[in-house]
Amino acid sequence: MNRTDRLYAIVEELRAKAPRAWTARQLSQHFEVSTRTIERDVLALQEAGVPIWATTGPGGGYTVDPAMTLPPLNFTPDEAMAIAVALAVSRPMPFVSGAHSALRKLVAAMPAPDRHRARDLVGRVHLVRDSDIAAPSPVLRTVERAVLDGVVVELDYTDRDGARTVRAVEPFGVTGTNDNWYLMGWCRLRNDGRVFRFDRIHAAATTGEPVPRRSLDEVAGNYADRLMPIFQD
Repeated sequence: MNRTDRLYAIVEELRAKAPRAWTARQLSQHFEVSTRTIERDVLALQEAGVPIWATTGPGGGYTVDPAMTLPPLNFTPDEAMAIAVALAVSRPMPFVSGAHSALRKLVAAMPAPDRHRARDLVGRVHLVRDSDIAAPSPVLRTVERAVLDGVVVELDYTDRDGARTVRAVEPFGVTGTNDNWYLMGWCRLRNDGRVFRFDRIHAAATTGEPVPRRSLDEVAGNYADRLMPIFQD
């Protein structure tokens, strides 16, 4: 069993046994690896956001809170494959690390036969490595954090006319086209709603100041009529 398979399997075993705990030794015997390997695997899962709890003493060990895990999902293998392929071929985009983490959790929550089939299908898709594709930049990470935390961000930005300014922006969200991604927000320099192309942001820093509540119409203006939400009930 490779490490990826083992990580998924550990979560499934903990979920099946919850609320009882597995010790590192029990898991190591079950998966035929060392206790140190199990400890590293559990730490990696915790860092990825899986709610694994460690308790000490008699009856202690590792356990997953069933209330904080996903039940088995009616998520077909081809749906999982479609999401994986879409993520693989997309250019660097906002919240891509969260998207990959969400996909791992969704696949882990699929019934075992579908989960194994989905991972087999995804393993059949390969991309030609393109050295021109850059990893998400520190600017993108900073803007993501500003949107998530709802705090004002300072941008070092060059507008379409070539003017470079430093401005405080109240982030609202992101939007994208086939060519570019944009931050939508209220620009305090212009006292108006604006969209900012990510590739024109030279630097970004969060301030910690909470943003006031604003509507999409305020921050996007006439551009709002062209926007379509990516999720609809």
